[in-house]
Amino acid sequence: MGLVTIVTWLITAMVGIYLLYLWLSGGGLRQQATKVTRFPALLIFAHPALAVSALACWIGYVRTLEPAFAWLSFGVLALSALLGFTMFTRWLGGGRHARGAEQRFPTVAVVLHGVAGVATFVLVLLTAAIASGA
Repeated sequence: MGLVTIVTWLITAMVGIYLLYLWLSGGGLRQQATKVTRFPALLIFAHPALAVSALACWIGYVRTLEPAFAWLSFGVLALSALLGFTMFTRWLGGGRHARGAEQRFPTVAVVLHGVAGVATFVLVLLTAAIASGA
């Protein structure tokens, strides 16, 4: 199950990189000064940074089968998911919130990123619970 989780994680990451590219190429960073975008740069960059950190912990778990790595990965991933959910609700707000570079996000990409992210989150939780005998 650990390798399946890595595959879902990589799918999530690839779509996330695509969304980040759209935001950056649409002038997301330039729009920070004028408050056109509702996606603060800290939110945009902390979300993937936490996800990559959680993936590193997950790889540690897959290599060692140490449950502590699985739970650490889950905790860091939960923080990343919270930031992702924050961005999703801001994007979902439509006209009021999605008025900057995030307007260019294709709905299919956002939904795929979210569904793959939730699948990864559930797989990490289940694997961590099984690994620790819960």
